Amino acid sequence: MADDVRSIAVEGMARVEGEGSLHVSVRDGAVADVSLDIFEPPRFFEALLRGRHFTEAPDITARICGICPVAYQTSACTALEAACGVTVDSRIQALRRLLYCGEWIQSHALHIYLLHAPDFLGCADAVELAERDRAGVARGLAIKRTGNELMTVVGGRSIHPVNVRVGGFWQAPTREAVAALAGPLDQARQDALATVAWVAGFDFPDVESDYRFVALHTGDCYPVESGRVVSRGLLDATAEEFSYRVVEEHVARSTALHARIDGELTYLTGPLARYALNSRLLPEVARRAAAEAGLEEVCRNPFRSIVVRAVELVFACDEALRLVEGYEPPDPPAAACSAPDTGSVGAGASEAPRGLLLHRYELDGRGMITTARIVPPTSQNQRAIEEDLRRVVTSSLSLDDPELTLRCEQAVRNHDPCISCAAHFLDLTVEER
Repeated sequence: MADDVRSIAVEGMARVEGEGSLHVSVRDGAVADVSLDIFEPPRFFEALLRGRHFTEAPDITARICGICPVAYQTSACTALEAACGVTVDSRIQALRRLLYCGEWIQSHALHIYLLHAPDFLGCADAVELAERDRAGVARGLAIKRTGNELMTVVGGRSIHPVNVRVGGFWQAPTREAVAALAGPLDQARQDALATVAWVAGFDFPDVESDYRFVALHTGDCYPVESGRVVSRGLLDATAEEFSYRVVEEHVARSTALHARIDGELTYLTGPLARYALNSRLLPEVARRAAAEAGLEEVCRNPFRSIVVRAVELVFACDEALRLVEGYEPPDPPAAACSAPDTGSVGAGASEAPRGLLLHRYELDGRGMITTARIVPPTSQNQRAIEEDLRRVVTSSLSLDDPELTLRCEQAVRNHDPCISCAAHFLDLTVEER
């Protein structure tokens, strides 16, 4: 008897940062193979950084992503400040955290409303969702606009900010400019609370994964721009120490590196990981929203990641409002930084909206970058996403082709893997023989 084979092929995935495809093979009722194939030509940013003066890194790395440029700038700055032996003062740290909150706000709002919610509501895209729920989509766009405004005030513009430098900022925004953000942020916080209630009402597949969570942790506040890299029972490391534990490797099907801890262990970064390791550090307003949405202190259902993101959206708005109300312009706006004459090494990590982002640099005695290493969230999460796909397909084989197609698309989008701004879904075909 011929084998019963079912094949799923997703070509030209538009909602990852780059070009990739998805393939699933089912043989005799069991998942035989799953692969997330990334085929975009490498962009060689690490090579572009070599031979550049360390002060150029924030502007260069910001161009890696139009959605999370602050993450790249922040990880670069903290790594290079470590290499220079510089610690910035509390006012610079607060302003950096405020800028980062703006990025979380705009990115999470974009993902929730325009990219992920249509999956749960039977809409082909955000345009159809807007036709059904114009007020809801308008709420999401208003939240995103507030995040963009915050980034403009602090960073100089909302995409690829120009006010960030190693050691801090080129100039500090005025008290008046920052204070003007309070009203929009208060409204955004109210809209974020409404967002949590909205997404908590979605229908979620009953799927759980035994993830190995990795995220930053500070001990006194929810992690954004700094912290130690932790994983229960496995890690409690500085960014420099973690840079030796995380091992990246090429796989034949991908031009993107795949990362594992100690070269062996698959792990997950991002909202689910941050929440699992830090939920007790959320402010009261976010903890209450999470409880009302039915979240416990750890969430292992990847489809409910949209609820966790919405809770983080509440946090980011609340934290930004707190920082706005307590804002004191740093003077000077940046700490002086110079590389040691003998050369140096520094690593830094921050929490991009979609997960941990690690930078490590080696400098020579002239302050020129001799080695650069950037480990983005997607390379760390690819293996976990593939394992999710295997688990989801195994539990969903009774679905017909269109339903299984949507379920596979959702399984990828759950993790918001370095998305592009293109507003179209995966092109997926199902072949059976």
